[in-house]
Amino acid sequence: MNKILVTGSAGFIGSKLAQQFAEKGYDVIGLDNINNYYDVDLKYGRLESLTGVNKSVIKDEKLIQSHLYPNYRFIQLDIENNIQLQKLFDEEKFDAVCHLAAQAGVRYSIENPHVYASSNVAGFLNILEACRRNKIKHLVYASSSSVYGLNSKVPFSEKDNVNHPVSLYAATKKANELMAHSYSALYGLPTTGLRFFTVYGPWGRPDMAPFIFTDAVFNNRPIKVFNHGEMLRDFTYIDDVVEATIRVTGKTAEPDSSWNSSAPLPDSSSVPYRIYNIGNSSPVKLMDFIRIIEQSVGREVEKVYLPMQQGDVFQTFADTASLDKTFDFKPDTDIKTGVEKLVSWYRSFYKFTGF
Repeated sequence: MNKILVTGSAGFIGSKLAQQFAEKGYDVIGLDNINNYYDVDLKYGRLESLTGVNKSVIKDEKLIQSHLYPNYRFIQLDIENNIQLQKLFDEEKFDAVCHLAAQAGVRYSIENPHVYASSNVAGFLNILEACRRNKIKHLVYASSSSVYGLNSKVPFSEKDNVNHPVSLYAATKKANELMAHSYSALYGLPTTGLRFFTVYGPWGRPDMAPFIFTDAVFNNRPIKVFNHGEMLRDFTYIDDVVEATIRVTGKTAEPDSSWNSSAPLPDSSSVPYRIYNIGNSSPVKLMDFIRIIEQSVGREVEKVYLPMQQGDVFQTFADTASLDKTFDFKPDTDIKTGVEKLVSWYRSFYKFTGF
């Protein structure tokens, strides 16, 4: 895999993934539409840390050469723009695609469902078609732990039933897995889906709990604590997620005979299709996570206790045995270490010097 497309490369995971691929010597193109779902300055900050250019240089549908990595280029492009997307694929001749671009957010999907259908379903179809037409050797795409929905059995295994999503976001990620399977079955396109579990760390998303809590503690604002802090999350540090994704990308998906009895299509043991959980396999109570942030920052804050929100699940807990067995890798960054790195980055990026 010499030439790789990373979609969503101004995003939290995508920017770090593109950087790591570039540092390892791959020819990398990053793609992102830089939408305003959350603070675009954070997205431009990630891009600048990777390219050395500021936002004034970045233009729609124009490849920008990184000043920091000679083997990295970036293009602002929406995956829903099928004509320009196909043109990029035709011109660049990628070996592999890491597809992380998507409309994220569980609660936002309740308020804006059509955005999720457009980006996560129609956009993903455009990616699949581009991969099919250009005979991509391996498509790796972001799924989510949210597909496990109301499953009560823990830890969550890739073989578990995922037919009970509790948010449209989760439903679109389940749809992505089914769409990928159909292309693997019909066209022999190797596809691997990664079910990420609550990723956190430097440059994290401002709509996710780790960033929200950190921001609140630094600014001495009350924290909204849902379900009285009793929810469990399998917090997974960004570096572990990126390392797992790189290893998965380097090993083309092969048929898995163990899927045969429970696969959505007949004879799935002959389909080059895989799913892996990417999680820390060590769930932490929300309240404990908040306390670790408070300790790392050096300040306690007021907490407002609220009931569980619509679309939330009580716990996430990854069974990563398959990842470990196939790639000899298991995410293992402990929460204290990961939170300290998140807090250190936040303090530096937002220039906090008072405490």
